[in-house]
Amino acid sequence: MTRPAGIPGDTCRGGALRGTFARAMPTPADRPFRILGLQQVAIGGLDKQSLRSLWCDLLGVPARGSYRSEQENVDEDILVLGHGRGEVELDLMQPLDPDARPRVHEPALNHVGLWVDDLPAAVAWLEQRGVRFTPGGIRKGAAGYDVCFIHPKGSEQFPLSGEGVLIELVQAPPEVVNAFASMRG
Repeated sequence: MTRPAGIPGDTCRGGALRGTFARAMPTPADRPFRILGLQQVAIGGLDKQSLRSLWCDLLGVPARGSYRSEQENVDEDILVLGHGRGEVELDLMQPLDPDARPRVHEPALNHVGLWVDDLPAAVAWLEQRGVRFTPGGIRKGAAGYDVCFIHPKGSEQFPLSGEGVLIELVQAPPEVVNAFASMRG
């Protein structure tokens, strides 16, 4: 596997940088975007009703809405944990066709969504550094925000990935960006 120019070959371990690439690691000032927090957790299963029985009926998590997309092979219920600035979506997904792709029920913990303050800048910057994204580019997500997904696996052309996890980057609305800025001082 060939790394694009400027991609460190070593990573952070136990909170301390190792190897000769420590100076090459980007700093917050180098990065043209910020991750603001957790936006969602998406859980998939063959039967969305079983998921609703657990999360809504037994645990009492309220439902906000639903989303259905033939193209994304998903029938999804959108639940809400917390409120205000601390609100996080819990998406319960079942495939419209269990044999079609994407397979929203495999793995069961399908993806995590992260608020980002500048999605186009994040995607461009990460791609330049060798991060692989799923096909489809930036598009409208189920909750109406622009989204883009970091692929769980790298490729020859784009060797960096979500390290086995599908990661959704979600464009934060102005109120989330402003709330984050006010909390940071």
